[in-house]
Amino acid sequence: MIGFNTTQSTPPAPVRVGFVMHKMQVAGAEVLVKQIIEQLAGEIEATVFCLDGLGELGQQLRDAGTPVIVLDRQPGFDRQVAKRLADEVNSRRIDVLHAHQYTPFFYSALARLRHRCQTKILFTEHGRHYPDIVSWKRRSANRWLLQRYAEVTTACCDFSTAALRQIEGFPRAITLRNGVVLDELPPRGDAQTQQALRAKLGLQADTPYAACVARFHPVKDHATLIRGWRQVHQQLPGAKLLLVGDGPERANIEQLIQQLSPLAPAAGERVRERGPTFASSIKFLGIRNDVADILRAVDVFTLTSVSEAASLTLLEAMASECASVVTDVGGNAEHLREGIDGFLTPRGDAEKLGERLTELLQSPDRCREMGTSARRRVIEAFNLDDVIAAYAQHYKTLQK
Repeated sequence: MIGFNTTQSTPPAPVRVGFVMHKMQVAGAEVLVKQIIEQLAGEIEATVFCLDGLGELGQQLRDAGTPVIVLDRQPGFDRQVAKRLADEVNSRRIDVLHAHQYTPFFYSALARLRHRCQTKILFTEHGRHYPDIVSWKRRSANRWLLQRYAEVTTACCDFSTAALRQIEGFPRAITLRNGVVLDELPPRGDAQTQQALRAKLGLQADTPYAACVARFHPVKDHATLIRGWRQVHQQLPGAKLLLVGDGPERANIEQLIQQLSPLAPAAGERVRERGPTFASSIKFLGIRNDVADILRAVDVFTLTSVSEAASLTLLEAMASECASVVTDVGGNAEHLREGIDGFLTPRGDAEKLGERLTELLQSPDRCREMGTSARRRVIEAFNLDDVIAAYAQHYKTLQK
C-alpha cells in the first residue's frame, strides 16, 4: 500500500498588532489605520489603543469586533497612561505596537522603558506643526534615548521624514508614502455620466464648481480660501465653492464671509452687487459620506493648509481626475506636480490662490487635462495596496 503524506503546513499565526492613536476620529492617520485593519484581516490580530477618546472610527471598529481600548489620558504628562498601556499590551501579548504621531510613540516607548513591556515599536509620523519648533530637551531625549525604542520609524512623505531626522532626532527614519483605494475612486467618466452625478448631488449642470474638503481648523486656513474666492467671484460671479467638513473654526469662517459680502442697500441707495451675491456663491455641505462623488463632480479641488504632510484628500481628488490648487506646504509638492496635475500657491497668498482658481475654472479643457494627468500620477505612485503590503511586511519582520 502506497503511503501518502497528509501533513499540511500550518499557516503562520496572525501578528498581534496594537495601534496607538490619539483618538479614532475621521482624519487621515485614523482612516489609514482602519484600512490597514480591514485589509489585513487574517494576517494581523488588531487592537486599538486610544490615548484621548474613542472617536467615530473607533466606534465603527468596535462594532465590527476590533477591541478599542480608551486609556483616558489626563491633561499634561500622565504617567499612568504608560503603565495602563503596558499592562494591556502584556496581557494581550501584543507583538508590535504601531504608534501614529509623536505622543502615542512617546507613551509606547515609556511603556517599554519604565514598565517592562517587551513589544517592538513601529513609529509613523504624519503631519507636522507650523511653525515646526521642537524643544532641545525633547530633541535630546529622542536622539539619545527614545529613538532606540523605535525599531522602525516611518513618515508618510519626504518632508516629514526630513523633519524626523533633522528636527526630532530620529536619524533612521524612512519614507513610506500614503496611498488611496483606487477601486473606490473611479475616473469621472463622460459628459453624460458627469451630468447624472451632478443631478444626483443637486448641483447645476453648467456651473463651475470648486470644492475644499477639510475640517474647519486653523491649520487648514479657510480664511485665505474665502479671501481668494472673493477674487474668483468678482471675475466669475456664477462659480460656486463647496466647503465639505466641520470643526471649531466654522463659525469664524461664516462670519468672515458676511464681512466680505456687500451690505444690503439702505433705502434710496443703489444696489452694490448685481447677480449672485458673494455669500450665495459659497455652500457649506458639512460632513459627508459621498466625498468621492463630490470630487468627481466638481471642476477643481482646493486646499489652503498652512501645514500639511501627505494629504489623503489631495490624493483622492487627484485619483478622481480633479485638477487641484493647493498651498505649497509639506508634502503637497511631492504629490502634485506644478503645472501638470494642478497648481501650488504660497501659504497665505489669497491673491495668487484666486488667480489660479479663476484660471482653471475658466478653462474646462485645462481642468480635464490636469485631472487625467493627476489620476495617472496616483496610479503610478500612491496605490494603498502597496502601502499596506509594506506595513504588513514590517509587522511580520518585527514579530520574529
